[in-house]
Amino acid sequence: MAPPPSMAAASDRAGPGADPGAGDSSLRLRRPPSADAGDLPGDSSSGQRESGEPHPPPPNPQQQQQHEMLYFRASAPAHRRVKESPLSSDAIFRQSHAGLLNLCIVVLVAVNSRLIIENLMKYGLLIRAGFWFSARSLGDWPLLMCCLTLPIFPLVAFMAEKLIRRKLIGEHVVILLHIIITTSVIVYPVVVILKCDSAVLSGFVLMFLASIMWMKLVSYAHTNYDIRVLSKSTEKGAAYGNYVDPENMKDPTINSLVYFMLAPTLCYQPTYPRTACIRKGWVIRQLVKCIVFTGLMGFIIEQYINPIVKNSKHPLKGNFLNAIERVLKLSVPTLYVWLCMFYCFFHLWLNILAEILCFGDREFYKDWWNAKTVEEYWRMWNMPVHKWIIRHIYFPCMRKGLPRGVAILISFLVSAVFHEICVAVPCHIFKFWAFFGIMFQIPLVFLTRYLQDKFKNIMVGNMIFWFFFSILGQPIFVLLYYHDVMNRQAQASR
Repeated sequence: MAPPPSMAAASDRAGPGADPGAGDSSLRLRRPPSADAGDLPGDSSSGQRESGEPHPPPPNPQQQQQHEMLYFRASAPAHRRVKESPLSSDAIFRQSHAGLLNLCIVVLVAVNSRLIIENLMKYGLLIRAGFWFSARSLGDWPLLMCCLTLPIFPLVAFMAEKLIRRKLIGEHVVILLHIIITTSVIVYPVVVILKCDSAVLSGFVLMFLASIMWMKLVSYAHTNYDIRVLSKSTEKGAAYGNYVDPENMKDPTINSLVYFMLAPTLCYQPTYPRTACIRKGWVIRQLVKCIVFTGLMGFIIEQYINPIVKNSKHPLKGNFLNAIERVLKLSVPTLYVWLCMFYCFFHLWLNILAEILCFGDREFYKDWWNAKTVEEYWRMWNMPVHKWIIRHIYFPCMRKGLPRGVAILISFLVSAVFHEICVAVPCHIFKFWAFFGIMFQIPLVFLTRYLQDKFKNIMVGNMIFWFFFSILGQPIFVLLYYHDVMNRQAQASR
C-alpha cells in the first residue's frame, strides 16, 4: 500500500513543481511506530511488524501525540485492510467477552433484586421448617439410633478381612460376608425410614449417609480382594511393573479403616497423599461460607420454590401450557438451589473435611460447567462417585469381556437405582421418576456426542446439557415429587 500524501508545508518548502516526497523526511506523514501497516493507533493488532523489520524504541507521549495528529489527517486513508466485525462468526471466539459478562452479572442482580422485592411484597416472609423438620422427627429415636449404629457395619467388614488374612475362613466365605454386610447397610435404614413417618429431609440425610457407607464398604471389600489376588500373583513370580505400589499393598488396619470412613473419598486404599498441616483460620472461613450458603438454599426453597409448586398442578395431569409455565418459573430458583448445594458440599464441605484430615487429593470436581456433552458432565461434576464407578463397576465389567456400551449401561443403572432410593424412600413413594431421569441420560449421551462431532468447535452439546439440566429436568422432577408427596400425605390424613 502506498504511503499517505506528504504534508503541504513540506511541498511548499521544496518549491513549486518539486517532488512532494523530497521535502524534510521528519515532516512526511507516516504511520506511528506503534501501529502495523494498515492498522489505526490503538487497534488490537497494533505493534505487529513485518518479519525482519527492527522494532523501534517506544516513543514518548509527546512524540506519540505528534504522530497521531499526522496520522489522522483527512488525506490519510481510514480503511487499510480487510477486517471482520467483532461479533461475526469468524471473529467472535477470538474476542474477550469480559464486558458482556459484567453486563450479565449486573442484569442478573437487578432482575433478581426486583423478584426478591416482588416476592416479599406478595407473600411476606415464608420461612418455615415443618416440611423439612418437625418435633416428631427430631424426637423419632429409631432414625437417630439407625444413624448411630451404622458404624457397626465397617467394623464387621474389618473383622472379616482379619479372619481371611489369618486364613481362618476361605475366599468364598469372606465374599459372602461382604455381600451380606453391604446389603444390610442399605436395607436397614430403608426399613427404618419406611416404618417411621419421618420428615423428608431427615430421611434423605440418613439414606445419603447409608449410600455413602455402602459405596465405601464395596470399595473396601473389592480393594482388599484385589490386594490379595496381586499378592498371590507376585508370590508366584508375576510382574506388574509400576502398576503395583508397595505402599498400597499393606494389610488393612483399624486406623486405615477409620481414616477411610471419615475421608472425603469413596475409593479405599491403605495410604493416601497427605498435607503437612491444618489451616485453622481457613477452616473457620469455609465453615462460615457453608452456613451462609446453606441458609441461602433454605431461603430460596421456602420463599420461592414452595409458593410456586403450591400454586401448580401435577405436570402430567393438568393443562399443558400451565405445566410449561410452572416449569419455566421453577427453573431459575431450582438452578440456584442446585448451584448452592454443589458449592456447599463439593467445594466447601469436602475441602473442610479434607483440611481437617490432611487429605491431599482435593479434586472433588472439574469444570463440568464447560462440558460439551452429557458424558463429559457425568465424568466431571462428581469426581468421588466417578472414580468409584470407574474403579469398581466400569473397568471390572470391561475386564470380564463386556462391551463398552454394556459397561456404561450398568454404570448408569447402578447410579439410577441409588438416585431413586435416596429420593423415593424419604418421600415414601416409589414412582421411579429419579430412576427414569438418570436412565434418560443414556440417549442424551449419544445425542450430545453426535452433535458435538457434527458441529465442531461449537458448544451445541453444552447448550443442550444446560437446557435439559436446568430448564427441563430439575423443575419437572420437583413438581412430580412434590405433588406425589402431597397426595400421599392427603390420603394418609383421611
